[in-house]
Amino acid sequence: MEFEGKKVLITGGTRGIGRCMVDELVRNGVKHIAIIARDKKSLKALSKHYEEVKFIRIPGDVADIDVLREAAARIEDKWGALDILINNAGIISAGPLEDISDEELYDQVAVNLTAILLLTKYCIPLLKCSKEAGILNVSSGLGLLGMPFYAVYGSTKAAIRQFSDSIRRELAPENITVTCVYPTATDTDMMQKFKDREMDSPEMVAKRSLEGLKNKEL
Repeated sequence: MEFEGKKVLITGGTRGIGRCMVDELVRNGVKHIAIIARDKKSLKALSKHYEEVKFIRIPGDVADIDVLREAAARIEDKWGALDILINNAGIISAGPLEDISDEELYDQVAVNLTAILLLTKYCIPLLKCSKEAGILNVSSGLGLLGMPFYAVYGSTKAAIRQFSDSIRRELAPENITVTCVYPTATDTDMMQKFKDREMDSPEMVAKRSLEGLKNKEL
């Protein structure tokens, strides 16, 4: 899959791994990028940084169904099709399960899993209009190995693996590829509290993830 000329939708594209993915996509010739992100200022700053790119800026939380619906509707109105969907946005809250608040638990499920299911659902008709479409889902190494104090986060990321395997087979007849990536600890804002541990750079994670999508790896 070549990225040049592709139309891309990414969640959480203003910081961390997502921002590095945007940088990498632009370097590979992508000129149409839709971004869902909570920070309006960061969205605006990104547009100014890449004046040559035609952005569709969708401010809001991916946990809000209306925001996801608006994203799909605006892409249909502006572009009429979508080539690449990148489900990147995620949040983490670690600790003993009994100490994690009900709100934190619900938020992790809503952002890390439910949003991916719904946004993918809304985007499938747009991806079917592409000659060569792909979905990139960002899971986590904690979705492969059960770790104490990450029961909620790890469960949502494990579910992304199962969803990716299922939807890959479902969409194969439509020529839509699905790649799922499993980063280990990455040096992003979300991981500031774990600064004392060795972590991968978001630039490396973004580059390797997009290489996987480009090569149509599972």
